[in-house]
Order: sequence, then structure tokens, then C-alpha cells
Amino acid sequence: MLKFLSLQSAALLVGFLIDFVLGDPHCLPHPVAAIGKLIALFDKKLRRGESNPHDVGRGVFTVICVSVLSAVIPALLLWGAWVINPWVYFALESVMCWQLLAARQLAREAGKVEQALEQKDTEKARHAVSMIVGRDTAVLDASGICRAAVETVAENASDGVIAPLLWMLFGGAAGGFFYKSVNTMDSMLGYKNKKYYYFGKAAAKTDDVCNFLPARMAALLMIGVCPLCRLDRKNAWRIWRRDRNKHASPNAAQTESVCAGALGVRLAGDAVYGGEVYKKAFIGDALREIELQDIRRTNRLMYAASALMLLLCVVFRLAVILCL
Repeated sequence: MLKFLSLQSAALLVGFLIDFVLGDPHCLPHPVAAIGKLIALFDKKLRRGESNPHDVGRGVFTVICVSVLSAVIPALLLWGAWVINPWVYFALESVMCWQLLAARQLAREAGKVEQALEQKDTEKARHAVSMIVGRDTAVLDASGICRAAVETVAENASDGVIAPLLWMLFGGAAGGFFYKSVNTMDSMLGYKNKKYYYFGKAAAKTDDVCNFLPARMAALLMIGVCPLCRLDRKNAWRIWRRDRNKHASPNAAQTESVCAGALGVRLAGDAVYGGEVYKKAFIGDALREIELQDIRRTNRLMYAASALMLLLCVVFRLAVILCL
């Protein structure tokens, strides 16, 4: 058990470092893409048209099947690797941990938006930001594009880094894949529209539960590292306390409100999805206008909070190992 925990902990650290250096190379197949195809298959086979109350049960079945398969398959692969040799297990666990983290890729995609805006190429910036947000980007001006990039980095600091780290801390890579499957189902099915209102309910609710603690932990970590990033910790705390529940999701505004307060800008507000305007409350105070450099500042805040989370994971695992 001691050797297993030691190798698993080291794999988490190695996976984080590989992600920091490489991100997600597009030339390599990604297991989350396979999870997405599995979700799409269940969607195609089980969902019955639009606004069908009977789809609630089918949605629950989809969540159970996809999440269990997503955790069991990597767990069996890791068990087989351990049987072959503990160091084979370590290598596979490290690769899986790397694949579950998205810090570098998130910063890279946001950087493309920043670069396009620096070149004053609004169309290129709209295309770049459309790769990381779900809203319609054709209606966004330069400020709206910048705001969208900041919001998605702030929100995905939890979904793409902090939450996977927390799930891997207690469940290893298999736990991380369970979380990723739930998060991916929510992003694909959890819409309150005619198509997915019933079928996606289970996915949305499960994601809310799985992200409840990670989202709040991510917010507190971001507040804690504000001084390291030369951002306003006091205002981040104030806005988080005030605006953290200004979203239909109980988790989405947690890190977004911290970021708004730390930067001293106003985020969120109405957004267009599928040609339809969705009313949303504003988050933060407009102490100044949002600017291009805020994308880079948000990336630094995300990285700093992620590094602190990794440090806490390592300390916790060391404490467990020393107690055995």
C-alpha cells in the first residue's frame, strides 16, 4: 500500500508537470474525446426528440453508464499495469494524470485570443474565443471577446484543473476520469433548451454535486494567491462573498466572482446562445474597463491557484504516507 500511494502521488506531480510543459498535443488521441463519443452515442440511441419527460430516466441511465465505464476502464488498465510492474503502473498513471489536466491548453487557447486582439484582428479573435466558450461569438466586440476569454479561464480554473486534481487526490486517475465524464456530459447535454431539458437534467445535477466542493476550494485558492499575482485580494474576497451565487449554476460564479474582484472589472451579463439571448446578472464592479492584459493576468491567477492546489495535494499525500 505504501509503495502504491507513493507512486500514485508521484504520478500526480509528474502529470501536472507534463501538462505545464506540453499541454495537450493535437497529434495524440485524447481519452476525453473518447468519452465525448460515448456520450454522443447514448444521446443518439436514447434521447427521444424534444421536451419528452420520459427522457429523464434515460438521462439518468446515461450518466450512470458513462461515468461508471469512464472510471472502471482506466482502473482496470492501471490494475493490469501494476500486475505487470509497479513502474509500468507509474508511467501509465502519470500519462493519465497529464491527460486529465488542462491548465496549459487553457492558457494557450486564451493566449491565441489575446494575440489576435493585439493584432486588432477581431474576426480571428472571435474564432479563437469560440474554441473555448459555448456562447455565440459573432455578436461580440473586442471588449466582449476579452471578457469572454477572462470568464472562461476563471471558470475552467476549477473545471479543468482544480477539480480534477481534487478528484485525483482521493481516487487517482480513475477518480479523475469519473469527474471528467460527468463534466463532459454536463457540457454536452446539460442545456435547458427544448432538445435537452429532460434528457440532460441528470447530467447537470450530477455535475453540480461533483463540482460543489472543488469550485469553492478553487475560489479560495485564487483569493489566496492574489498577492503573488499582484491582484486585489481584498476586493476579490468582497466580490466573491457578494456575487458567488449570481448564476443559475451553484458553482459557475465561484471563481468568476473572485476573478472579477481581483481584476476590478465587471464580468458576465446577458449572453447569446444559439441565437437566443439569455439574461444573466453582472458579476463584479466596473472599477475600470476590461483590457487586453486581463487575459494574461487571469492566466497567471489560474496557474498560481493550480500550483497551490498541487502543493496541498502533495502535502496531504505525504502526511498520509508518513502515517502508514
